[in-house]
Amino acid sequence: MRANRAFPTRAHSHQDPFVLFERFHIDAGQGFPAHAHAGFEICTYMLEGGMAHGDSLGDDTTTRAGEAMGITAGEEIRHSEFPADGPCSGLQLWINLPRNRKDIEPSYADASSDQLPTEAVDGASVTTVVGEGSPLEFETPMTYLDVVLSEGTAWAWDRPDEWVGFCYVVSGSGTVDGTPLERGQFYSVGTDGGAVTLSTDETCRVVVDGAPHEEEIHQRGPIVA
Repeated sequence: MRANRAFPTRAHSHQDPFVLFERFHIDAGQGFPAHAHAGFEICTYMLEGGMAHGDSLGDDTTTRAGEAMGITAGEEIRHSEFPADGPCSGLQLWINLPRNRKDIEPSYADASSDQLPTEAVDGASVTTVVGEGSPLEFETPMTYLDVVLSEGTAWAWDRPDEWVGFCYVVSGSGTVDGTPLERGQFYSVGTDGGAVTLSTDETCRVVVDGAPHEEEIHQRGPIVA
């Protein structure tokens, strides 16, 4: 597995309430046998190929490009991840659970591409992976948008006050509030709210924001205490 990790890294810490965000590539014949997670939630959004998922709850599914799945690890879940039909690529986000919800029962959900609302807004195609109209819900109030900007356009990302967010460039290049970004880079947005302007030559971005828990994140590999 190869990954471009936005955070946490030596340069960028956790982004409360978000624990980890990365783009992953898994070659055919590779993958992850059953392993345990606890104390957080996972949102996986596929870009290319398919991801075969199996877990200790009895779920056995394949999530393909343009589709998403959500896992609440809670007290503990065991799952496996393997490419379904050759190599695959996607985005994975880990979301912290509030300290008083760490031991909830685990659960799994998924969403096909036709279940994720897509609309044209100011020259952009905006798909809601998590948020209004999407069947995926998490314990943390949040939104997760896949925004594809047409060449030479600008799109205003209206955000709630006091939410933390970030933009990640999937392809192409552009600017976020005037800051230039290229493929694989991300831009962190604080809790002051207000609109953030994204502009591009031809770029696909993912924008995510959510309500911080204002709790320290203690990550030990696949466990978030």
